[in-house]
Amino acid sequence: MKFCTAEEMRRLDHKTIFECGIPGVVLMENAGRGAAVLTRQYFGDLAGRKIVVLCGRGNNGGDGLVMARIFHGWLAEVKVVLLAERGAVQGDARINLDIALNMGLEIVEVREEAHLEGFDLGEADLIIDAILGTGLNTEVRGLYRRVIELVNQAAGPVVAVDVPSGLDADTGRILGAAIKADLTVTFGLPKVGLLLAPGENLAGRLEVVDIGIPPHVLAEADPGKELLLEDTLVGLLRPRAGDGHKGHYGHALIVACSPGKTGAGAMTGLAAARTGAGLVTLAVPAGLNPILEEKVTEVMTEPLPEGEPGFLASQSLDRILELARGKSVLALGPGLGTRPESAELVRSLVQTVELPLVIDADGLNALAGQTEILKKAKGEVVLTPHPGEMARLIGRSPAQVQADRLGAAGDFARSHGVIVVLKGHRTVVAAPDGRLFLNTTGGPHMASGGMGDILTGMIAGLISQGIAPLDAAGLAVLVHGLAADQTAEEKGPVGLLASDLLERLPGLWSRFIA
Repeated sequence: MKFCTAEEMRRLDHKTIFECGIPGVVLMENAGRGAAVLTRQYFGDLAGRKIVVLCGRGNNGGDGLVMARIFHGWLAEVKVVLLAERGAVQGDARINLDIALNMGLEIVEVREEAHLEGFDLGEADLIIDAILGTGLNTEVRGLYRRVIELVNQAAGPVVAVDVPSGLDADTGRILGAAIKADLTVTFGLPKVGLLLAPGENLAGRLEVVDIGIPPHVLAEADPGKELLLEDTLVGLLRPRAGDGHKGHYGHALIVACSPGKTGAGAMTGLAAARTGAGLVTLAVPAGLNPILEEKVTEVMTEPLPEGEPGFLASQSLDRILELARGKSVLALGPGLGTRPESAELVRSLVQTVELPLVIDADGLNALAGQTEILKKAKGEVVLTPHPGEMARLIGRSPAQVQADRLGAAGDFARSHGVIVVLKGHRTVVAAPDGRLFLNTTGGPHMASGGMGDILTGMIAGLISQGIAPLDAAGLAVLVHGLAADQTAEEKGPVGLLASDLLERLPGLWSRFIA
């Protein structure tokens, strides 16, 4: 499923109205009717229920007026509170206001805060928020802010129309004050702000209504933003032939580890194996190799020449290049350490290895301040930063990255010609061509060391089997979250270990074979 910004949705509406000839009032009717139907599905028969519909003067209010009329037809006790003078309502919203008046609906004008004296939402069985739509881009003040506060204090459930009022539809930020909804019914496509915190928490359950935008308009005006969903990724894994053997499914090479961080490399290697790579070689500093031979069994290990004991350096380069011959993918960085010599090795490998690269952790830290090196890579590159690592790559703060996760990942991917997997809540996968994918699996139960190492191994394991790096990144991110969700459901949300996910992977991969 695609998702979009408010401006992208406006362009889709405009093209539908002015190029296809579908009147805006028809789209408004479809929106309001669809929202009303979903409201009844969620809250049951509305006959006799007291419903307050709060309407602004714009199209969002017009959608609410359509809903009010339909509720009235279903024998609900409907009261429309119009937060404007009737004369200020124009266009399609005005048409629906006139219809509501002609039908005898109760419509109360509330034009200023003084009119709120005695305003009581306590008896409402249901509140419809049709105050402010996707066009809001400044902080809510005055009358609207006070009404939002009163709604949030009310006991009755709240349905938000398109977006909760007060929410920035593009970022999910609260613009001063915002409605906390139980259900949000959005139109056409989900808006970015409904998918990112804190907006996703304000939206409650999210439903999308088809308002009649023709499929060819959606296709031609593709905003390049999609949710990672299981049904769209089925088929990336193909059934294995009866005579298949380990040589058919690739050989992943992992360069990792430093003293105290051998677990990172071990988990990366095991995750690649659990993802279906035919062979996995874990190349580590020679002094650490005995430890890894004890920690892993199905993964092969390779001792590399060291610089400082336990750390890789330029002495390791030639041997790694030898090992890379005939391999399918190189995963670089988990637990590698931040010694200057190790960082220089990473930068040399990026420029010389002729394989797809998956770069994580200290591999990313080695690139901070020297990201132009990525343009010299000979194979496709997948970067898997968490917000702190992303901040170091782009020279900004983690808070700035989190404030615009899509922008941070997307801009870097385009400017450097790489795939960026920006980890964290709602992991973003950004492609060099500008496409953005947003993941909805996983959650706070994944706040545990080593989760990123598992993901790196999964991406490498998929690439080793011949799956395109962008597809591998998206599928790995989705399944990574699914594995954590399943494990948390079984064991509880606290104390989940990254290694707990490994046993889940084979069963999950089978769901994507077609």
